Amino acid sequence: MDPAPSLSHAANAAAPPTVDKRSALYDLIAFFLEGGIQIWVRITGKRMREADAPWLRCPLGERGRIGTGIYERIARDENLQIRVPPGAGLIPDFNALRGPNFNPDAIHPAIRDFYEHAAAYHLEVWTEVSLLGHFFLWLLVEFISRRMEQLNFPISSLEVAKGMSSEVVQLLEPASGRIVYTGWLRRLKSSGHVIYAGLYSTVQVPGEPNPCVKVTFPCNGSANVYLCPVTHPDGSFGLDSSGSAWGRSGFYRIVRSGAEHRRVRYVKTLHELFHVYVDDEGVLRTEHIISFLGLTIIRLHYKMSPAPQEKGEVKNPTRETQGKTR
Repeated sequence: MDPAPSLSHAANAAAPPTVDKRSALYDLIAFFLEGGIQIWVRITGKRMREADAPWLRCPLGERGRIGTGIYERIARDENLQIRVPPGAGLIPDFNALRGPNFNPDAIHPAIRDFYEHAAAYHLEVWTEVSLLGHFFLWLLVEFISRRMEQLNFPISSLEVAKGMSSEVVQLLEPASGRIVYTGWLRRLKSSGHVIYAGLYSTVQVPGEPNPCVKVTFPCNGSANVYLCPVTHPDGSFGLDSSGSAWGRSGFYRIVRSGAEHRRVRYVKTLHELFHVYVDDEGVLRTEHIISFLGLTIIRLHYKMSPAPQEKGEVKNPTRETQGKTR
């Protein structure tokens, strides 16, 4: 006669599979946060044809993971080549920013060299987050940014203690060799996690006298930042997104609204400010401040130094891949 099963055995057999309640809660919060952003942009944003505002044109990301694969996806969708030369710049020719109120010749040569050869520089970064900013950035990073591997703002200096990698990715037209997009991929050396996977270019914004630096972060749609160049008397360089109205510099959140239309929300109260300078010891540095409603959310400090050339490294190697048409 078989022994009767114990009460504990029967209870275990009847119990449902263990559910990770914490993971389920995180998924639920992430769903509502990301969905809330999409709904907010669709309700409050302007609906416009992409062809009517070429300065807003940009690749849009899909829901889910962005990460390092965004450049391959853009190359495939637009039939472009990917090239990663070691001395590539964010702005291949700094003179592209020249305008009525901005003279590139007045900027310190070391600053110009960085923008024209950013891939040849090593980055060190320190971060300081305000008490108010810590909560909002934690929500963004914990529930959205880490999942899609995009806009992973370093909240703690320990995250960047081992440094940040920097890689400039060029996406070119195969026939002409024209650079269509310049990507800047930055990752934490400690974990390899993507901090930013952005696209950099220069563009004329309707309400600004000078060409602006345009930075696009593909996400579920895109987050575009338009920054006005600023010359300081000491030869240092500024980038300022504190425009005051639509069609000026600033932050624009974009989502799809049909095959040829986009919904665009201009966020007047979100500003970024960069100050790039050479210190008294000849070291190239950057102060980066993000503010919301006039309050500083996060302050980043960068030290940029020429990266040592690795032993046996070829002077100007390139890595190319051919994008395929759909």
